[in-house]
Amino acid sequence: MAYDDPKTPLLPVNDRNQPSSPPPPPPPFSPKSMATLKNFYILLGPLLCAVICLCVTFDGPTTSRNMLAVTAWVFAWWLTEAVPMPITSIAPLFLFPLFGIASADGVARSYMDDVVTLLLGSFMLVLAVERYNITLRFCGEPVNPPFLLLGICATTAFVSMWMHNVACAVMMMPVATGILQRLPVNPTDGSARAATPINNFCRAVVLGVTYAAPIGGMSTLTGTGVNLILAAIWKSTFPEAKPISFNTWFLFGFPLALLIFLALWVILCLLYLSKGSSRALAAYLDKAHLKRELDILGPMAFAEKMVLAVFGTTIALWMTRSITEDIPGWGALFHGRAGDGTVSVMVATLLFILPNGKQKGEKLMDWNECKKLPWNIILLLGAGFAIADGMQSSGLADILSKALDFLEQVPYIAIALVVCLISAIITEFITSNDAAATLLVPLLSQMARTANVHPLALMVPGAIGSQLAFMLPTGTPPNIVGFTTGHIDIMDMMKTGLLLKIVGTAIVSLLMPTLGAYVFVTKGGLQ
Repeated sequence: MAYDDPKTPLLPVNDRNQPSSPPPPPPPFSPKSMATLKNFYILLGPLLCAVICLCVTFDGPTTSRNMLAVTAWVFAWWLTEAVPMPITSIAPLFLFPLFGIASADGVARSYMDDVVTLLLGSFMLVLAVERYNITLRFCGEPVNPPFLLLGICATTAFVSMWMHNVACAVMMMPVATGILQRLPVNPTDGSARAATPINNFCRAVVLGVTYAAPIGGMSTLTGTGVNLILAAIWKSTFPEAKPISFNTWFLFGFPLALLIFLALWVILCLLYLSKGSSRALAAYLDKAHLKRELDILGPMAFAEKMVLAVFGTTIALWMTRSITEDIPGWGALFHGRAGDGTVSVMVATLLFILPNGKQKGEKLMDWNECKKLPWNIILLLGAGFAIADGMQSSGLADILSKALDFLEQVPYIAIALVVCLISAIITEFITSNDAAATLLVPLLSQMARTANVHPLALMVPGAIGSQLAFMLPTGTPPNIVGFTTGHIDIMDMMKTGLLLKIVGTAIVSLLMPTLGAYVFVTKGGLQ
């Protein structure tokens, strides 16, 4: 081959004996070429930072003012996406030391926490599930449109309980649209009555998968980055308190998610599945037809069984690490040193050790598959921890909370409702729910102190509210996944999302003073 010859140049060179046309001259530089909206957004962050540093004064250390300025810079870049989100997420690594907020070592530690390792290992497990298309086997058999919709949405919600909701939406949407491919969106049989029920059923399925992913993620600590951010901020803000374990969150998150999920199903059935939908769709939802498609996949291979075994082991270890005060769980064997991140990374390591049974020496996973790890979400999570730690150490959280003294006279149930509603509105305009939670949850912890209530009584509604981004395509990545299928439009999301947001806010507000108080305070001992 050419590159085996030592005389062959490694880079292309021009042959002087051959005539070549001169390259076109570069366009002349003009100041107008720099006057773009993108460049304005880039300058917006430093400008906001400079204005705050010059014009804002606090009765406290200058680091609190500097922290506010840096926060404005980072969130301006996050909201405008002037700089790619992963790059904005690592900006605290140089901004905090330069503004005297934290040392380089101190801020760097925020980017590798037990919660971050929990997410990292979970993503590797997700990639293994994706690699072997395991989700295709668990969509259930259709009976009628409402129950088929329930089966697809329930499968999505269940999968999202154990992996990040973005990854779940990306995995499950092709499964849902694959089922919809047998439905003629524009029927050619001359039946005009069949067009509306079929189109509406397609809208219901896509909306169901889109919304079931974040709803299912609310159930578990690993289902969504917001839950992990909440747990990490609680741990860093109240290091003396008992951390939020996987099991503790599940006792509250699962009933909450179940109620919101059932509300989703009822709303979709009322809006999109009319009485005549079963007759219109009967010819296309034949059990025998779907059974033949599943038979094409054949029996489960050894690799699929091994991945499911690892998946089940992970769930069992998460659920049993810390059970109750009387039954401490296996975590007591290691004197509390093992966390949920320990389990996540350990089982991820097993994926690179266990054989897949296809070729000699080939494992369930290889590192090439891990190149698809969503580092943007991992870095965003680390940035959230860094900002939360910076607000505490700089004194900014205490200063901001002093403006909320009037909340001491407001009944708690009203505070929880307002907090959840405000969080649910803000998250519609911030594409990342994680960024919305990072902004609100540290402030809510201070607000709770001012209102003389348990910090989690407001932190949890704020975190859950930031996940109720159902109305706009840009509200959250799963919304984008559903919108890009072409089956739904903005009005579908606005109509369904508004109803779901109202119902979800009401459910959170009612559960927090009841089930939440029992799980987090009475039983969990998170005081």
